[in-house]
Amino acid sequence: MGEIRPTRVRRLRIRRAVQATSLAVGIAVVGATLTLAVRKDVTLVLAGQAQPISTTSSSVAELLESTGVPLSVGLQVEPPPATALVDGMTVVVSPPPGLPAEAFSATVTPEGVGVWVVERAGREPNGKAAPLLDVVPTSAVGVGDSPVAAVRAVVFGKVHDVLTNAGTIGSLLSAMGIRPDADDRVAPPPHTPLHDGAVVRVDEVRVLVRRVPSPIAFGVRTTYTTELAPGSVRVVRPGRAGLRIDRFRVTLVNGLEVSRVPLGTRLVRPPVPELRLAAPEPMSAGTLREPGTGATAQRGEATWYDPPWSGATAAHPFLPFGTRVVVTDLASGRSVTVVVNDRGPFAPGRIIDLSPEAFAALAPLGRGVLRVAIDW
Repeated sequence: MGEIRPTRVRRLRIRRAVQATSLAVGIAVVGATLTLAVRKDVTLVLAGQAQPISTTSSSVAELLESTGVPLSVGLQVEPPPATALVDGMTVVVSPPPGLPAEAFSATVTPEGVGVWVVERAGREPNGKAAPLLDVVPTSAVGVGDSPVAAVRAVVFGKVHDVLTNAGTIGSLLSAMGIRPDADDRVAPPPHTPLHDGAVVRVDEVRVLVRRVPSPIAFGVRTTYTTELAPGSVRVVRPGRAGLRIDRFRVTLVNGLEVSRVPLGTRLVRPPVPELRLAAPEPMSAGTLREPGTGATAQRGEATWYDPPWSGATAAHPFLPFGTRVVVTDLASGRSVTVVVNDRGPFAPGRIIDLSPEAFAALAPLGRGVLRVAIDW
């Protein structure tokens, strides 16, 4: 046998390497061509929202399955699920028959979590508006390995009936675009697994300080004088209402106030009492309500005088004769009951004149003037 020259061996190796490279390039070109041939750019319209999708699905049904849209929840699909998928096609997924389009929304997240929401009209804080959406037996429905559950989500006081393949309450809320903050309440907690028929409640809680202006009514101070005709009143100085600012810590749940805690009050403007001059009631008449205020009790100064009779009696400007009045010394708490049988007093700030016997039941006569409350 002859000897093989080294140059011939090298040429043989080069030829084999070129052949292997050509084969690999050919396979790659064929694979790329096949991939380009099956990948399609389509538009998926869910509840009126268009989403561009690049997919290798061969049919509408495969497209919907790959994007997490369960056909068996009663959704309408155009073109039908068995239709072969082609590049540039638009697939429209609509609400179940009989459901208003504006009451339905759908979302499929990149993680494959699907949420199909039916809005309930009005606010239902207790989540008891109507039975859960009943379009299919949801126990038989699934998206991949995740079953679809019918749940009710009461979010910020509004009721939503939801079909979802979310595994937990947190993933459901995330797919619905709901981001509760630290003050909001979520029940059950976000980590709780979802199950068919579950009720999820999310309450927006806000705590703030409110400043509430409050008017302060002015009082009326009446001085009785015999210089005016009986029944007449003259305003010496008009009254003026005061103003205070009350501060409260207010808790709102879903925009409704549920608690209010007082924090303090600031006086902005003190009230100014109205000053009046009035004639006393006639001896044979009288009223049980203070003219001008309608009050049935008074606070002011009591003095004593020396009437020509004895006993626990008193003079008062407007109470009918025979009225029994309880007079209480505000300093000592002592009380005495007197009977009105005279008119007076007629000095500013004075509300009743007591007989010596009545005054002495409260304090020594030498005191002269007492700060009292009277009730009748």
